[in-house]
Amino acid sequence: MWLPVLGLLIGLFLGSLADINIPAEYANYLSIAVLAALDTLFGGIRAHLQNIYDEKVFVSGFFFNIILAASLAFLGVHLGVDLYLAAVFAFGVRLFQNIAVIRRIFLTKWSANKEKM
Repeated sequence: MWLPVLGLLIGLFLGSLADINIPAEYANYLSIAVLAALDTLFGGIRAHLQNIYDEKVFVSGFFFNIILAASLAFLGVHLGVDLYLAAVFAFGVRLFQNIAVIRRIFLTKWSANKEKM
């Protein structure tokens, strides 16, 4: 379970050390790709806590979500419509739902351990 979190922390650390500038025209693509990756990460943590984690689903979902989100942004740019907002909304809602479920699982485990004492 802690492997995705460790990977995220290592990535954030290495990213803070790197001096990379992203052009403004790619900001929408990067933002939804990061949001899609976070959605997949928290979905994987949720699945692990619920004992339904499958590595193939996690990895395929990670890449599929990022490709889908970037494709929506790309299509929206060419149509002149902010379609990336649909991806931001969808992944944002899923991200908050996953975090809410993770919080409930931890609260349930914490109260069960508290009652045992």
